[in-house]
Amino acid sequence: MIKKIFLSLIAVVLLMNVSYGQGNSNLIGQNRLNTITTAVPFLLIAPDSRAAGMGDVGCATSADINSQHHNPSKYVFNTSPFGISVSYVPWLRKLGIGDINLLYLSTYYKITDMDAVAFSLRYFSLGSITFTNDEGFIQGDYHPSEFSMDFTYSRKLIDELSIAITPRFIYSNLTQGQYVGGVESEAGLAGAADISLLYQQDFRTRGMLNSTLRAGLNISNIGNKMSYSKGTLKRDFIPTNLKLGLSYTMEFNQYNKLMIAADINKLLVPTPPIYEKDSLGNFVYDAAGNKVIAAGKDNNVSVVTGIFRSFADAPGVTTKNADKVGSKGAVFLEELQEINVGVGMEYSYRDLLFVRLGYFYESPYKGNRQFLTLGAGLKYSIFEVDVSYMFTIDQHHPLENTLRFSLGFDVASFNKKDIKESMRLK
Repeated sequence: MIKKIFLSLIAVVLLMNVSYGQGNSNLIGQNRLNTITTAVPFLLIAPDSRAAGMGDVGCATSADINSQHHNPSKYVFNTSPFGISVSYVPWLRKLGIGDINLLYLSTYYKITDMDAVAFSLRYFSLGSITFTNDEGFIQGDYHPSEFSMDFTYSRKLIDELSIAITPRFIYSNLTQGQYVGGVESEAGLAGAADISLLYQQDFRTRGMLNSTLRAGLNISNIGNKMSYSKGTLKRDFIPTNLKLGLSYTMEFNQYNKLMIAADINKLLVPTPPIYEKDSLGNFVYDAAGNKVIAAGKDNNVSVVTGIFRSFADAPGVTTKNADKVGSKGAVFLEELQEINVGVGMEYSYRDLLFVRLGYFYESPYKGNRQFLTLGAGLKYSIFEVDVSYMFTIDQHHPLENTLRFSLGFDVASFNKKDIKESMRLK
């Protein structure tokens, strides 16, 4: 029981925004960590097995049922008019905790060939956690959880270009009304929206039956800050994220197809600054009682200001030379390190069997998520089944051996005529 409580608390710490910029000043010239933390980071977890099998790449891949998370503007390029999918992700199993899970439901409907609507529901359970008071007395067992719901309208602007708008509601209940530091906690609420674009162009190349080039953009979770406490001015950014993607599909013949894709991601939230300390290691305050910033910029700003500042507000602490902290070169280097890269490929045989491979990289100074992924899928008649598996570069990483499962249904094909035709062709 003690082990489960301890590991559960570690999981909560990993998934909550409990990082403060003050401690970073001690890291100059040492391990140089300066991670960006936000509220509700579960919104950034790739929920579906297809993208997860390709290194979390999905912004510019071919349209599928789970496009809602990666790039909702892909929906109008689906060949089927309707689909629904359910995904399940056992999370942080490496820590020995068996009850942290992510469930994801996604569905879409094409109104016409030019526009589509979609809906998704994401539920994240942090399992059972035992809360205690300051004296160590048990206050009870609780079940922290978070969820989000969103709706998409996607439309083609021209035959090759589409746009989508996705409003989202976010609910996060991590402490279930417990008192933290003498302050009553409450569930966090936020409203957000995504805006996305996709360009898709088919063309003929020598030796190929067909080729397709896709380029995608998705700015997700543009929304208000979130607070977990009553009567406090402290509010935390949600994970506003910029995703850019590119893919190239080669259709060698009517049986064999290969897609190569890549995504880059950058959080559009402020980077924690470095605060000045005196010779005794105490923080230095100005006349107004605020900590003096030694490098970087104040991260207590509005959402809009934070989005634009996020491209040039790093303190430059990740440089190897402590004397260079705050210089233009060090700031530029740290900004580059805040960009995550994913690359992947998908081979398909007769659009029936799928094999996937991917790699994801995040700087060691910004979280150090580095992993290889494998995936496989089967699509037959009305069913789609996908699974993915993650190998982290650091074998002691909490994400090691993460599995994802997805089951999809092409409901529009659920009639005997389409099934017989599908079997005849395959």
